[in-house]
Amino acid sequence: MLVHQILKSKSDDAVVTVKPGTQVSEAAKILAERRIGTVVVSTDGLTAEGILSERDIVRFLAKRGGAILNEPVDNFMTSKLVTCQRDDKADDILAQMTEGRFRHMPVVEDGQLVGLITLGDVVKARLTELSMEKEALQGMIMGH
Repeated sequence: MLVHQILKSKSDDAVVTVKPGTQVSEAAKILAERRIGTVVVSTDGLTAEGILSERDIVRFLAKRGGAILNEPVDNFMTSKLVTCQRDDKADDILAQMTEGRFRHMPVVEDGQLVGLITLGDVVKARLTELSMEKEALQGMIMGH
């Protein structure tokens, strides 16, 4: 399965972005209200400059305390982004996410942000694929 197939299967393919300079408290509010795990930091909503996850916020809260909530997301975002493209294979993305220990990956084409896939999206797609393979094999065995 390819990344573009995963993006098509998502009920909401919009990428939630915040501008650099946005306070961490505002980003946390967006994460909670939207029930999502990450926001992409982007000046124009089209290019990914960084990514900030719930885990990032919790880690820095534990290290530095509640004062970080008034600081800009730029101070805590991951700026060395690992991205993928629409034609990448889901298995390769799963391996990258597992090895890198992260759960969200921006999809970028020609420098433009076109989507975001999660570890859950990739696992769901893979389970669907395995289920279809299982049914096909059972059909072959049963002579259907």
